[in-house]
Amino acid sequence: MPEIEYQSSDDRKYERGPMLRKIFGPSKEEVWNLLAQQIGAEFRAGRAFHNNTRVDARVGQWIVTLDTYTVSTGKSNVTFTRLRAPFVNRDGFRLTISRANIFSPIARTLGFQDVQIGEPDFDKAFVIKNNDDARVRTFLADPELRKQLSLQQKITLSVLDDEGFFGTAFPEGVDELKFHALGVIKDLVILQQLFELFATTLNRLCHIGSAYEDDPKIRL
Repeated sequence: MPEIEYQSSDDRKYERGPMLRKIFGPSKEEVWNLLAQQIGAEFRAGRAFHNNTRVDARVGQWIVTLDTYTVSTGKSNVTFTRLRAPFVNRDGFRLTISRANIFSPIARTLGFQDVQIGEPDFDKAFVIKNNDDARVRTFLADPELRKQLSLQQKITLSVLDDEGFFGTAFPEGVDELKFHALGVIKDLVILQQLFELFATTLNRLCHIGSAYEDDPKIRL
């Protein structure tokens, strides 16, 4: 199992009043600060009424960043939890793995792009889109990686070019590993699992020749 290196973390405490804690449980800041202490990451507190609280953990040459972002639907706002890690992509490999849903069988029948890797339980549970079927089968041949993916009931894990028009633009040859899920994740075990998943995924990308163990020199 790849290890996450230890860095200094902010030791500030975020306490809710007894009534709020009873209703809502610990705040995101409390849980994420504890997470940072446990995995040796850096915790950065956000400003009031902003979604800029974050946790940064070093995994080899990479920095994995945990934060949240909000999307406006016009009538309401929807918040997502995400993890991101820029990395040097050797061959332009693209990948999106997400949980199958009730519409997945219909989409597959209609010819929706979804590669099968030959593991029946995994193939049934996940939808996999990519630009290189042979490479994705090699990538997912690792039982530990499949196990870590299967632990997550809500997951979309992607290798993307960059963050699009409204996000950070990356230089040529640098791409991003990204996870996102609906809602604010405050389950400490799930958050630890996600950082381990990122460590395993980045090292697996190196193993199959799709990533370099180089500092991409991008800070989110």
